[in-house]
Amino acid sequence: MRRVPGQHSHRPDERRAPGPAVVDTAEEDLRALFGQSTAVFASLAGPAHRVESANRAFFSAIGGQGSVRTGVPLGQLMPELVEQGFIAVLDRVYRTGKPLTGRDARVFMGDGARSREAFFDFTYEPRLDSGGNVTGVRVIGVETTQVKQVQRLTAEHRALLEQIARQAPLTDVLDGMARAMEELATDDLMVSVLLADPEGRRLFHGTAPSLPDFYTEAVDGIAVGEGVGSCGTAAHRRAPVIVADIATDPLWDAFRDLARRAGVSACWSTPVLGRDGTLLGTFAMYHRTPKAPRDSDLALARLFADTAALAIERQQAEAARQEAESRERAAREDLAFLLRASTALTVDLDAVQTLERLAVSCSPRLAPLCAVDVVENGRLHRIATAAPDEDRRRLLASHIPVYDADDDAVARVLATRVSEIARRTPTGPGPWRDLGVTGYLCVPLLDRGTAFGAVTLLSTEEDAFDGHRVALAEELARRAASAARNARQYTHRVTLARDLQAGLLMPELPDVPGADVATSYEPAGEGLDIGGDFYDVFPLDDGRWAFLLGDVCGRGAIAATTTALVRHTARAVAPLLPGPEEVVAAVNRALVNRPGSHGTGFVTLVYGRLTPTAHGLDIELVRAGHTLPLRLDSRHTAHFLDASGSLLGISSDVDVVTRTLHLDPHESLVLYTDGITEARDADGEQFGERRLADAVAGTPPRPTAQQVVDALTRAVHAFMGPQDNDDDRAVLVLTAT
Repeated sequence: MRRVPGQHSHRPDERRAPGPAVVDTAEEDLRALFGQSTAVFASLAGPAHRVESANRAFFSAIGGQGSVRTGVPLGQLMPELVEQGFIAVLDRVYRTGKPLTGRDARVFMGDGARSREAFFDFTYEPRLDSGGNVTGVRVIGVETTQVKQVQRLTAEHRALLEQIARQAPLTDVLDGMARAMEELATDDLMVSVLLADPEGRRLFHGTAPSLPDFYTEAVDGIAVGEGVGSCGTAAHRRAPVIVADIATDPLWDAFRDLARRAGVSACWSTPVLGRDGTLLGTFAMYHRTPKAPRDSDLALARLFADTAALAIERQQAEAARQEAESRERAAREDLAFLLRASTALTVDLDAVQTLERLAVSCSPRLAPLCAVDVVENGRLHRIATAAPDEDRRRLLASHIPVYDADDDAVARVLATRVSEIARRTPTGPGPWRDLGVTGYLCVPLLDRGTAFGAVTLLSTEEDAFDGHRVALAEELARRAASAARNARQYTHRVTLARDLQAGLLMPELPDVPGADVATSYEPAGEGLDIGGDFYDVFPLDDGRWAFLLGDVCGRGAIAATTTALVRHTARAVAPLLPGPEEVVAAVNRALVNRPGSHGTGFVTLVYGRLTPTAHGLDIELVRAGHTLPLRLDSRHTAHFLDASGSLLGISSDVDVVTRTLHLDPHESLVLYTDGITEARDADGEQFGERRLADAVAGTPPRPTAQQVVDALTRAVHAFMGPQDNDDDRAVLVLTAT
């Protein structure tokens, strides 16, 4: 070590051992250099390493007064250094005369409650006399305990931040933070974190690894307010609250006995605040003895309070994200459920099947048991049930509520048109105990404000129904009611259309002497509207028979009235008029004179009469704007009959010409509407007259009237493929026998 020139007097805080001592100039310089330093300096003499002189920091470090400790061997002053190997190091330097250095030497000083751990960077140098002989050892130590603590603190803090970044559970982060602080503390420290509720009115247990359980349970849920201990007050003030002595501080009046039993005497609480100032909780540091914080303690509390805030906000953000995803996922599931259920409800237009699918859709998604009841003729009918197994389904189906019973939930819902929910079995008799029912939800099925039925969901769980399931059930019931209403309307319209169409067509074909008669009628679409095509065959008074086939412009009720007008007029006047031309003229007059409300559309018609003979059929016919009749002759050749004539219902003057022909046995007359020739394939091409003639000519030799009809309809269907027909198709075939 370099010598420093000049002499310096001893500092007041230095102590010398009694008796003479040889001290060189460098020794004086070192004492001056470290006299006021926080570094540890001691000059040891002889092989026993007696403390000859030392600075105040040395005596402070070993916990004693220098006046009574100089001149005493270091191993006697600090016996614990012997076991830790420090005396052996001094012996080595004294024996070899070679200096040694040590970094971050860990030293345990003192014993029992007064012991403490410290870290030092040590330098050991031999003391030499003028002859170069070793007389002792100088020890210079710089305490690095705080540096080590900062390093450990930084490492712990970094580990906490990594946990937060990894989205570790909040309880793990807070517990790790509390334990790290307690381990880093140089005194007896207990850390507690309380978490605020969303409203910021109460504090709940977060972590307190060293506090007794009865204490944490007692303060779990304390109110935020003035005078509620250190934590409740700090949360209320949004500022740190320091209570150095719980026994005397009025903030602890309500909790003083609890603190005494827990063995805590001081509590420093720091509020944990979010970036927007929201109260997130409190961070508290407890001590077993009365104690006021140092600036470093307060800084440490602020650091970890900010870390706790980061962890809590991260957890809240993650919880909010998960909740939002959960809500979104639930919304998607609800939408998918409703879409699937709606699709099932509208898969066909049958009201009963619609409500049966409603029950199946509800169970088990909304409830394990479901029943659907509808009102018919003043009585309730249970038309659908669903259950986890067939036995319970039969049991539920066997119970039918009473429509006008005051104590029946279904009856009340039908009367009030308001859903009813209860966490008990339904009122009134029923197999509730056998089914294990714990609650019910009854929702009305409404048609334009009128309740025509109800769907009852029965729960067998602890929690019967929440608002979410109620909303889903009501929405599904609304959709089911709409689907059932549409199905009933469709069924009624189809039935009406079929009844009207049946009234306009012949219920069955008559037996015509000398003739084989066959017909075909295919309405367009699904039969919701009455078609405009019609045909008829009826006898006349003189042994002859009248026949007709026509097409009314349009569809629906107006077309039906026009069709009825044509048929009934023809039937009424045909026996009274001499020939087909007069009958068609009478029909035209009836059409022209019809009221405007009965339609104004035109009509195409083929009307004729046939007379059975010994060799076939004599036919007279009139074509009024209709498709050309087709004849299949004895040579199996199909050709169209040219007969001119104007449309009916347009003008009071009608221009038609009677055409006569004779059908030999097995020859046929084919009448058809334009739905046959105008049928289209996928490319939009029409069936046409040529294909019609080919289909008729392709029948087997001597075909019956039905064989001709079948051949024609098959050809049309094959030509169209899967295409739907957009126009009615009617065929009337007369074959001579």
